Amino acid sequence: MRRAREGSEISLAFLDVICCGFGAIILLLMITKQNLPTILEPSLEDIVAELAKRQEAINEILGETERLERTKVETEADLEIEVQILTRLQEELFSLTSEFKNWREMTVEQQITLADLREARQQLTEEQIRLLGANPTRRDNIIGGIPVDSEYIIFVIDTSPSMQRIWRSVVRKFEEVLNIYPVVKGMQVLNDDGHHMFTQSVGEWLRDTPRRRNTIKGVMRTWKEQSNSSPVEGITKAIETYYDSAKKISIYVFGDDFMVGTVESVVDYIDTINVSDKDGNRRVRIHGIGFPGYIPDGPTNYFRLSMLMRELTVRNNGTFVGLPRL
Repeated sequence: MRRAREGSEISLAFLDVICCGFGAIILLLMITKQNLPTILEPSLEDIVAELAKRQEAINEILGETERLERTKVETEADLEIEVQILTRLQEELFSLTSEFKNWREMTVEQQITLADLREARQQLTEEQIRLLGANPTRRDNIIGGIPVDSEYIIFVIDTSPSMQRIWRSVVRKFEEVLNIYPVVKGMQVLNDDGHHMFTQSVGEWLRDTPRRRNTIKGVMRTWKEQSNSSPVEGITKAIETYYDSAKKISIYVFGDDFMVGTVESVVDYIDTINVSDKDGNRRVRIHGIGFPGYIPDGPTNYFRLSMLMRELTVRNNGTFVGLPRL
């Protein structure tokens, strides 16, 4: 009996110890649990603030990236123009010596042609009288000379193989005409297919500066671009792109062929896009210079060009000069 009682007392003491231990653990958990909200709550606020800060930084980076992308596109476009100009200037460097020699060897006949071009005096021929009809004097006061009152000038130049054979003469006449104008508000150069000499300037006027003129002359000396040897596309492109009722514009057409279409259809279409005012004057003057170049099929196309340009210049307040020889 005594041994059983002693074993029972030991068991009760052990249970008391175990219960006290569990109670202590529960008490510690309750104390720790009360402090959790005060620790977690500031952490969540800091995380939200940090996320907002980083989102703002991301937005700033995206905006800067977009700005840099726009700058990159603009810089690449400018670089393309500069590379194009630099390439052509390098080509020009190799031809300067021969060009200078050609200028010094200009004949007296060519000097007379230069004077004639500047004054642009010509009389009505029988062919003009036929084209003008019963009243040949209706434009005589206009085609008696090339007016130089235009503020903007556009050159439409045939770059076909037949013109490339006489390109030095074409370049000389181009520079002579350009020099007639001491200064203009804007200029452009297209070929007979309507392709711009400077592809990045489509729809915009090239500002007239001495440096820009030298650049255009340099590029002109080495400008080689295939075309169909018909000025119609270039003339219509120039008028459709740059016509402005508030600007005085002159188009100078250099060519030796008119191979596609009829004179009547071309003239009628130009009438619809180069609209005349109430006094019958048109905002875009059209002048023409015909070159007697090398034509494999004979002079037929040159005669057709002369007929076209005479009628176009008459209707559009300009003058046609047909060069008898180079």
